[in-house]
Amino acid sequence: MVTTTRLMSPEDAPVLAALLRSNRDFLAPWEPDREDSYFTEEGQLAVVRDALDWYEAGTHVPHVIVDDDGRVVGRITLSGIVRFSLQSASVGYWVSEHANGRGHATAALRSMIAVAFGDLGLHRIQAETLKHNAASQRILERAGFERYGLAPEYLRIAGRWQDCVMYQLINRDMA
Repeated sequence: MVTTTRLMSPEDAPVLAALLRSNRDFLAPWEPDREDSYFTEEGQLAVVRDALDWYEAGTHVPHVIVDDDGRVVGRITLSGIVRFSLQSASVGYWVSEHANGRGHATAALRSMIAVAFGDLGLHRIQAETLKHNAASQRILERAGFERYGLAPEYLRIAGRWQDCVMYQLINRDMA
C-alpha cells in the first residue's frame, strides 16, 4: 500500500462532498455538528477555499489523503501553526469508512510529520482524541506521539462538550 497526501485544491470539493455525505454517520461521533450545507459541493468548496487562504497565511497545511489507486480517502491538516518561541501546530485527520483500518491514516500522519518537522521546521505537533477513540490513539502512538494529559470538556463533538486525551510529538532533532 502506498498512501500519499497532497495539498488540497478546489477540484477536490466534489470528491470531498461525496465522501462526507457517504460517511456522514460513520464520522458523526468524531466530528462537530455540521449544517447540511457542509456536505454539498458548494459547502466543501467554501471549506477548501478557507483552508487554502489559511495555508497562504501560513497557519494551516490542508492535505487530502490519497490511496494507492489515486482516490481521495480522507483529509489531514496541520492547523494553528504558531511560530516564534512555540514553533508548534495541531494535527487532525479523518479517513472514510471503506478505507478505515488499512493504514492510510498512519501513513498520512507520518507524511505530515515530515512536512511539519522538515519543510516547516516546527518543534512540536499536538493532537487530541476523544477519550474513547482508541483507534485514533493507536494511530498517534504508532507514529511516535506521546500521551501527556487529559483536557476536560475540550471539544464540542457530536453535539456535546467532550473530554480529550492530549498527545504530542516533539522534534528532538531541532536545535
